[in-house]
Amino acid sequence: MLKIENLHANVGDKPILKGLNLNINAGEIHAIMGPNGAGKSTLAYTIGGRDGYDVTGGAVDFDGEDLLSLDPHERAAAGLFLGFQYPVEIPGVSNLQFLRESLNAQKRARGEDELSGAEFIRLAKEKAAMLKMDMEMLKRPVNVGFSGGEKKRNEMVQMGIIDPKIAILDETDSGLDIDALRIVGEGINNIMRRPDKAVLLITHYQRLLDLVKPDFVHVLAGGKIVRSGGAELALELEEYGYEEVAA
Repeated sequence: MLKIENLHANVGDKPILKGLNLNINAGEIHAIMGPNGAGKSTLAYTIGGRDGYDVTGGAVDFDGEDLLSLDPHERAAAGLFLGFQYPVEIPGVSNLQFLRESLNAQKRARGEDELSGAEFIRLAKEKAAMLKMDMEMLKRPVNVGFSGGEKKRNEMVQMGIIDPKIAILDETDSGLDIDALRIVGEGINNIMRRPDKAVLLITHYQRLLDLVKPDFVHVLAGGKIVRSGGAELALELEEYGYEEVAA
């Protein structure tokens, strides 16, 4: 589904990704762990097409298509979802308005029928209930006045409504308490653990992986993946730290 070959990327004049290789098949959940400054968020933003993250070499294939040739909105329409470490606030735009416009814009790009207002509300209620989010929160401006946990839960509702092929989730567990972490973990499993979908989960901590149970864990250090393994690799990192495990 997603094949990254020898990817190099700069932020400004500084090289961050230095020959990263990764292959994610449909039905798989991959976790990436690594020390601060290793390039984890840069990888997520580069895949998503964020401005300021410049690819200087390599290729990214998504379902047989050259992902790097697409604009960010085209990547989204192709089935890519990017979850941010720090979800942004959008004053004056309600969650429901934002999500309906986003979903229907993607449907138009794919030549699919748009959802009516009633159809969309039914879908939003279903996904909000799955993430234990009150529908009243979806009527509020996007993330405005939300706690850290509410922002992450809201992002999972967004993911459920958009229903992407692959989700790139950048430290979704950051700032979550125990209950919020459990809800987010269950949301990832319920929405994305399917034979036709995939997840790239960027995290520092074992606690989310206990809930999501990835198929593969990778250590990213110095701008490239230096070690890969099963879920047991995360336990090894927890016990010994990055420096020893990635050496």
